[in-house]
Amino acid sequence: MTQLERVYEILFIGALIVLAVLVILCLIRAILGPSMADRIVAVNMIGTLTIMMIAILSVHMQEGYLVDVCLVYAMLSFLAVVVLSKISMTVYLKKQKQWVKEEQELRKQEGETNV
Repeated sequence: MTQLERVYEILFIGALIVLAVLVILCLIRAILGPSMADRIVAVNMIGTLTIMMIAILSVHMQEGYLVDVCLVYAMLSFLAVVVLSKISMTVYLKKQKQWVKEEQELRKQEGETNV
């Protein structure tokens, strides 16, 4: 192994370690996130970091098929975020309609008591 190959190996392993730490931090954010939007962004970030890790492994191992795995994983990650966003918006809109309905009922009751 030449000196340049050794430097590349250390660089690839260092990058994989940094990305693994970032995935763990994003996982913590996904679990503790105060809002649903924070959780969706964290899941999207985990997907992106995983794609980068697979791409680095593809270069390090000199395996071309891992690039195909990256592309498939990117499409699945995108679809997962779209589905999570749709579910989140549906739940939010249902709660908003319920809040408006309850507020109208309260105003109606206040109007009856003031008469």
